[in-house]
Formats: sequence, C-alpha cells, structure tokens
Amino acid sequence: MSRKILQINVTANTGSTGQIAEEIGHLVLAAGWKSYIAYGRAARSSRSDLVKIGSPADNLWHGLQSRLLDRQGLGSRLATDKLIRTIGSIGPDLIHLHNIHGYYLNYKILFNYLSRKDIPVVWTFHDCWPFTGHCCYYTSGDCDKWKEGCHWCPLKTSYPASLFADRSEKNYRDKKRSFTSLKNLTIVCVSKWLTAQVRQSFFSRYPIRTLYNGLDTHVFSPQPGMKETHPCEKQFVILGVANIWDARKGLRDFLRLSEYLLPDETIWLVGLSASQLRGLPENIRGMGRTENRTQLARLYALADVYINFSDQETFGLTIAESLACGTPAVVYDATACLEIVSPQTGFVVPAHDVAGAVEAMRTIKANGKAAYTRACRQRATELFDKDHRYRDYIELYRELLDGR
Repeated sequence: MSRKILQINVTANTGSTGQIAEEIGHLVLAAGWKSYIAYGRAARSSRSDLVKIGSPADNLWHGLQSRLLDRQGLGSRLATDKLIRTIGSIGPDLIHLHNIHGYYLNYKILFNYLSRKDIPVVWTFHDCWPFTGHCCYYTSGDCDKWKEGCHWCPLKTSYPASLFADRSEKNYRDKKRSFTSLKNLTIVCVSKWLTAQVRQSFFSRYPIRTLYNGLDTHVFSPQPGMKETHPCEKQFVILGVANIWDARKGLRDFLRLSEYLLPDETIWLVGLSASQLRGLPENIRGMGRTENRTQLARLYALADVYINFSDQETFGLTIAESLACGTPAVVYDATACLEIVSPQTGFVVPAHDVAGAVEAMRTIKANGKAAYTRACRQRATELFDKDHRYRDYIELYRELLDGR
C-alpha cells in the first residue's frame, strides 16, 4: 500500500529548511510513497506535490499582527482552515512539521485539528521558537525563562520582532497548551545541543530524536588544483557564508578580524545585503546571497579556512558544507557549532574571541590546508551525508506507521 507523507514548512525547496524538506521528499518517493509539501512563502519547483498555504496579502496581514501585537503564529485563520480541508482530502498517513512560524500558519487551528486525528506527527525543530514565548534563539540574551514560563521578553525586538506589545507570557501558555495536546508526537532535534535544551522544556515528556541535517556530499566536495588556476592563488582566503548577516551571524566580528589580517590574507563573505556590501573594508570581498550550491561548493573549495562567527546555531550547515569540501573550520564554543568540527578538522575558540580565532587561523595557515582536507571530508561523509541522514527519517516514519 502506498503511504502518503505530508510535510509542512514555511518554504518549499528554497532556503535551508525548504531544501531539507525537498530532500526528504525525494527519499519518500524513492520508497514508493506519495510525497506532499505544504508551504507558506517562497517555493521552487519540486518533485513532491506542492500545496500553497495562504497568499502574499495574508502573509502581510499576519506579519503586521506579529510586528505590532507579538502574535506570531496566530494569524492566517482562513488560510489554515483551507489547509485543514486539504489535509482531509489528501488523507496523509503521517504529517511532518518543520518551521511553522513565518507569518503563514495559525498553529492553534492546526494543532486543534491534529489533536482530534490519530495521525502520527513528526516535528523537526530547526530553532527554539516552538518552546519559547517569543524568540527563535535566546542565548544572546542569556535567557532561560522558557524553562518555566516566559515573561518580559528581553529579545522582543528579535525575530519574530514585535515593535510594541510583549505577549511572551501568553504566547508561552498558548504554545504549551496547543503543542502538548498531541498524543502521537515525535520531536526531532538537529543537534545534541538542541536536544539537551528541548529536554528541559515542556516537550520533555515526548520522544526526542537527534538527527543531524544532511548535505549533498557529491556537490559539496573537494576540488583539487582549483586554487592553483584562480587569481587568488597567492592569497590565504578566509570564507564566511550566511543567508542573512544579522547580529547572531557575527558580521561585526569579521570586521574586527579584518583589522588583524596580513597583506596576503583576505576575507570573502557570501550573503551580504546591498547596504552591507557598501560598508566593507578593502580586505573583505563581499558577495550577495546565492542558492547555487555548485557556486558555493567552488567557494568552499577555494578557501583555505572557513570561519563561523555565529554564537547561536541549532546545527551549523555551512560549517558541514565547508568540511565536505575539504576546508577546515574555526568556530565559536557556542550552541551546536562545536559539534560539527573535531580536533582533526578545525578549532573551537571562545565566543567573540577574535584574537583566538586569528591564532587558530594562523595555525591552519602554517600547517597548510592539505593537512586537514582528508579528515574534513571523512567527517562530513560519515556524519552529514544527506542520503544517510534523511534515510533516518524514512526509518522513523516506518517505525511510527508500523506501530513499533
């Protein structure tokens, strides 16, 4: 019998979580099942059947409620009602949630429906929003109110930003009531760090699995000899990549790093906005955002070292991509970043210790990138290969559907 799997995410086949859902969909189809992906915002073509949730106008109105009244996840009532009717017509055997924030879905309506249906639900946490009263990341605010009950949120203006109201106390109670109404829920966390956090939250009574995100190790792979034919051949290239260079991604620390550089050292940053590109010093080469994975792999392979200055990550996909391309990494001793590297593949330094990062970078420079490449590649293929990691989801689906 062909089973039906429905994934729900803010995007489809674009952005990190959208690509994860797409890759899982590929394996669902390879298993002979039917794959659906419901999404609320941007999408690219997909092998799965796509279901659009809401409209741009609905997203805008929901966004206004969130920005003004701190009501993230509480708009989009009509769009969610329509989604539920679509779910009824599809009749999925299992529903897999990803990011349900992002101004497109009403979680109260969705979870009220799910609590009345005997459908196994898998929910992958890509950030911390499901168990806080407001934020997706809280370590920058040194906040642990989420363990008992949020109030007076110190990160009210962080995504999903609220300009006026602080609804964090009621948001926390509403989320707890809705999310813990499900009987057949399995939580997946994308790092050991996140698993440890969730075990301290109101989700602690549910089964929790740790499954790392995966990447295409065929696309992200070493490209020997490339640098010898590139104009940057004589430069020591330090690479940083982000979808959005907000405060948590560490752009300020890269600007500080530029002050330490020698004449033969240069920084390349990918994912900068137009305004950020205009303010760079001469020894930083900036590029805009790209979802061209072949282009990204080429940049990782050209770099001599990858540096991740983020102090808040639930996984650290760009670090894993760098390792897959044979490039060692320097990361902060913060959240999940240190899980991605090993002593053979890079260095971990205290958060915001730019001088320490320079020392680690210079050690890699002295040893030569080639001293790390084999270990980097091996770690990436063993731990982060997408075919292995997303096959874990198919096995989890089978466990839940077969009642094991």
